[in-house]
Amino acid sequence: MARDVGEIPKAYDPSKVEGSLYQFWLDRGHFVPRIDPEKQPFCIIMPPPNVTGELHLGHALTATMEDCLIRWHRMRGDPTLWLPGVDHAGIATQNVVERELAKEGLSRQDLGREKFVERVWQWVHKYRGVISRQHMRLGASCDWEREVFTMDEGPQRAVRTTFVNLYRDGLIYRGERMINWCPRCQTALSDLEVEHREQSAKLWYVRYPLLDDSGNVTDEHIVIATTRPETIVADVAVAVSPQAERWQKIVGRKALLPIMERPIPIIADDAVDPEFGTGALKITPGHDILALEIGERHGLPRIVSVGPDGRMNKEAGPYLGMDRFECRDVIVADLERLGLLERTEDYHHAIGRCDRCDAIVEPIVSEQWFVRMEPLARPA
Repeated sequence: MARDVGEIPKAYDPSKVEGSLYQFWLDRGHFVPRIDPEKQPFCIIMPPPNVTGELHLGHALTATMEDCLIRWHRMRGDPTLWLPGVDHAGIATQNVVERELAKEGLSRQDLGREKFVERVWQWVHKYRGVISRQHMRLGASCDWEREVFTMDEGPQRAVRTTFVNLYRDGLIYRGERMINWCPRCQTALSDLEVEHREQSAKLWYVRYPLLDDSGNVTDEHIVIATTRPETIVADVAVAVSPQAERWQKIVGRKALLPIMERPIPIIADDAVDPEFGTGALKITPGHDILALEIGERHGLPRIVSVGPDGRMNKEAGPYLGMDRFECRDVIVADLERLGLLERTEDYHHAIGRCDRCDAIVEPIVSEQWFVRMEPLARPA
């Protein structure tokens, strides 16, 4: 006799099927690897999602591809492990928590370090569980008994051990390089963490008085165009394009740096764009990647005038302690008062912003750790 199964629903309702089926798999240990010394194991370490909120479609796509591979190897009888985990994503999580605090009219400074860290851990404990449950709802066949968090002692020890091993193998080194620095997050950013957006700006044309052979100021000058007058204090040279004929006769002479009143050399370099501004470029190796490259070719010093907090440091002389953009306005006013501001033009260019907090990124030369990738990539 046929069994009455009732009316077949018009639409599939996963909530009535998938939860109990997934629990069935868990209860019977189907996701736990069965070790067989005679067979080659297959293992995937889940790229741990950031504990900054809930999963998105990209996570679902990645999990689906990984699950297909895991299930295929498991059905082949291979010892198979899919290791799940969650990433603490330090700065990104901090920014999310700070936005939540802002809704309450608070900042991390209002709470103080201990209370703020406590709030971050509250967030982590909440969303770590949410992310794991979402993966389960996707049917991810992970061994959940082995789930790890990047702040657990095991992963931390693994990171420290790997760092020391890479250092001993000569693959990690320290060096001064131009980095993207976020004054608000107080951290270096990779190029992938910087969003460049076009915006309206100004191009200031500034006169740098020329010096004679005795070091005295003459009535001659060279004009440079800059979008960043606040970094004039860190200039170490003026470079001209060899194609800019108007400046060739003064290559080798010295100019007087406005405001700071120190002599700087005038050099020629092919990297200078003759079509930009006047064909003469202020060289600030501490705050510009092109200037850094030119400076290295000519053996010039590096001066960093903006501190980690986005305020002018002691290298900025009379502008010490000012916010970098406040300093810009004050320097422009001082240049105009001194008769050294020739003109100002409207200008559009791309400005780098931190993809976490939207603060304008400050390019600075800083000592950082780097990994030599060529020896690691060669075997691949």
